[in-house]
Amino acid sequence: MIIATQIRGARAMTGMSKEQLAAASGLPVDIIETLERDGAQGEPSALIAVKVALENAGVLFIASGNHDEGGPGVRLKARAGSDEGIRPENLNSANDD
Repeated sequence: MIIATQIRGARAMTGMSKEQLAAASGLPVDIIETLERDGAQGEPSALIAVKVALENAGVLFIASGNHDEGGPGVRLKARAGSDEGIRPENLNSANDD
């Protein structure tokens, strides 16, 4: 299951406010605040609702031990066909905006 630091990190990465996460997960804001303080104290159904809402916003949850050393984490999903911007070698005053 996900932990409090993953919830806080995922919300920060997506730019979601507590209110937006509450709306997306169907939970009250005070439950979101409780989960962000101590995810272990949350009801499993609330944790699942938050996890699903954040995954729908583009977050991948990484379990402890999946990647070399380190604990559980989060990252954003790769976006197919995403705009990578302008490569440094192509920067000039004409496209400086």
